[in-house]
Amino acid sequence: MLRVPKLGLRRPFFTALRKPNRWSYPLTVCSAIFVVVLIFLTKDRIPFDLSNLAFDWYQRLDHRTWNPDSPVRIVDIDNESLARFGQWPWPRSIIAEIISRLRELDAAVVATDVVFAEPDALSPDRLITLLPASQGRSLLEQEIKERASNDALLAEAIADTPTVLGAFLTQDGRAAEFPAKFGVATAGDDPQPFLTRFTSAVVPLPPLSSASAGLGALNWLPDRDHIVRRVPLILGLGEQIVPGLAVEALRLVQGASTLIVRSSNAMGQTAFGARTGVNMIKVGDYEIPTDAQGALRVNFTRSEPRRFIPAWKLLTGDVDPRDIQQRIIVLGISAAGLHDEQSTPVDSRVAGSEIHAQVLEQIIAGAWLRRPDWAPGVELLLAIALAFGIGALLPYSGALPGALVALAAVGLMALSSKHQFVANGVLVDPILPTVATSITYVFCLIWLYRTERRRRKFVREAFGHYVSAAVIERLAEDPAKLILGGETRVLTIMFCDVRGFTSLSERLDPQSLTQLMNEYLTAMTDAIIAHGGTIDKYIGDAIMAFWNAPLDEPKHASQAARAALAMIRELEIFNDRYRERALARGEKHADVKFGIGFVTGECCVGNFGSIHRFHYSALGDRVNLASRLEGATKLYQTNILASEATRQMAPELAWLEVDSVRVLGKTKAERVFTLAGAEAAAASGEFAALTAVHQRMLIAYRAGDFAAAASLANEAHNAAPPSLRGLYDFFEQRYYSLEQSCPGDWLPITNLDAK
Repeated sequence: MLRVPKLGLRRPFFTALRKPNRWSYPLTVCSAIFVVVLIFLTKDRIPFDLSNLAFDWYQRLDHRTWNPDSPVRIVDIDNESLARFGQWPWPRSIIAEIISRLRELDAAVVATDVVFAEPDALSPDRLITLLPASQGRSLLEQEIKERASNDALLAEAIADTPTVLGAFLTQDGRAAEFPAKFGVATAGDDPQPFLTRFTSAVVPLPPLSSASAGLGALNWLPDRDHIVRRVPLILGLGEQIVPGLAVEALRLVQGASTLIVRSSNAMGQTAFGARTGVNMIKVGDYEIPTDAQGALRVNFTRSEPRRFIPAWKLLTGDVDPRDIQQRIIVLGISAAGLHDEQSTPVDSRVAGSEIHAQVLEQIIAGAWLRRPDWAPGVELLLAIALAFGIGALLPYSGALPGALVALAAVGLMALSSKHQFVANGVLVDPILPTVATSITYVFCLIWLYRTERRRRKFVREAFGHYVSAAVIERLAEDPAKLILGGETRVLTIMFCDVRGFTSLSERLDPQSLTQLMNEYLTAMTDAIIAHGGTIDKYIGDAIMAFWNAPLDEPKHASQAARAALAMIRELEIFNDRYRERALARGEKHADVKFGIGFVTGECCVGNFGSIHRFHYSALGDRVNLASRLEGATKLYQTNILASEATRQMAPELAWLEVDSVRVLGKTKAERVFTLAGAEAAAASGEFAALTAVHQRMLIAYRAGDFAAAASLANEAHNAAPPSLRGLYDFFEQRYYSLEQSCPGDWLPITNLDAK
């Protein structure tokens, strides 16, 4: 793994630039600044808004606190209300009753976060049409004609109560029809080109619209991450300017008749002739600062249950009149499954009605969040200044001190930005200066790193032919490691050897044999390294490798086993390619086969050799056992043999116990296993069935019931995949032989007297 060196450059700025080109370092700094400017110019096209990350974090840390005395409440159609009064949609007669009760309790204004765009399907005059023609239906129709429809009842309640109905603006191409209940006056540039524009509207039924005192849009302006941070106070619909629900409720509660929209170049709005969009909206006594699109950046509080009055409580009279009297009431829905939930910077799920309520609260409290026109320019200048500063500092200070200074500068910028947010509600983005500092630091560090690499070239060239790449990096980091010695670690050691190499070499000329072995060793080495192994050495056609050194690998046994499975797959690909070439040349072909043995245990690993030449390697009893197990794969006619410790450290794989073996010079026997596959194989029903037969076979063998063991070996052979059938052939032959001539002192242990 490539590591960043501990740069300790203390030379003067231009002294560091002498080689290879004194202008390459300034060009590196300028390149970083160019990237920063490019990000600034194209940030609106980036699929995520970095600025919002900071501003959202500020709100989560220091959000606005809900004021219990706020003159805004929400009458909420929640899950309990639906449970008591039936599923949504409710008959409009119930909505009419809610509005009437709010009037009786002296609500100042009722704003509905619902669009009543279609006639009430639950009205008796509509339900009667669903009945078959009969005398009873005729009687019902006569009685129903004498009663007002549900929509008429709702229109009557709306007419008696100061009510703002919700509408929804769309882009479906239909003609725009939005009954105006208000006047609009503009000052400065025409605001229409800057507004979020729509072509049509879904509005309440004409009788309801006519009865209402106001009509407001319910649209949101969610950002690309679908989080609502801004709410449009005015929108464009054809040639009209349409107010949002909160603005219309605020107008109605003050008895104002006109909205005043101030844009760039209006009196008191400095824009120096540039058309920068909407600046402010005046509604009665309230002057509301907006962004260029006429939207309000909402200063959210956490969702507050005390804002809500469940609709069922209002309908049953179980409500404190003081929660209604002379307050703006937002009628909305929070019941699950009705899709009126949004995400905000401080809450992942908020009812849409609560967002409208929060907008009203914020306007009344004057708790603004402003993004001044000068903020982007200041942020860009700070970013460029920090980039130049970091670029000039790094050659003097080195990597770590430079990083600390960069972090300090970024931290100071973040604290200043946070202070502006908390103290003044001003949004100054710390992200662009942070990105500029980071990019410049990385660009310059790469340049300095390349310079420092030249100083380490001697170590890399001197030892690159003798040790692995990982060891080279450790030596380059700390030349003191160039000494003889080692450390004791738990490793997984692998030996892999080609079977029948002598006969293979006799069939091929030296050039062909060399090409063949180079391709084979490359494929096997790639599989080992891809699974985190370290190649110790090549011994002719054999490979020795180990895991968990020089770098730590907690799952080294599992990685070694997976490497062995990958090597088997690579060998199949290699043989297919080798066979095709041999057939194309008209030569005889025999597949290359190998055996793999691996063992997990304590070894001594480190630099071994002489003071003139040494090698990073592993030594110990476990290394010898791995070599013996590799040789024993020929006896057991299987590709892989592993120690019990390896199996215990990789229990998720498909293992089958093979035998208990004792190597020459040892008194203790070792249980050995073969590997049948990875997790998918281990979890399969076929492997479970094979394991059951296999275990019964071993039990019979160790009990001396060789006839039964041989029969079970034959049964397992039929159930086993092709890669394991040779193993069961060996078992069957062995058990038959033991049945014929079992010595009296027989033990279920195989002595490996030779490799």
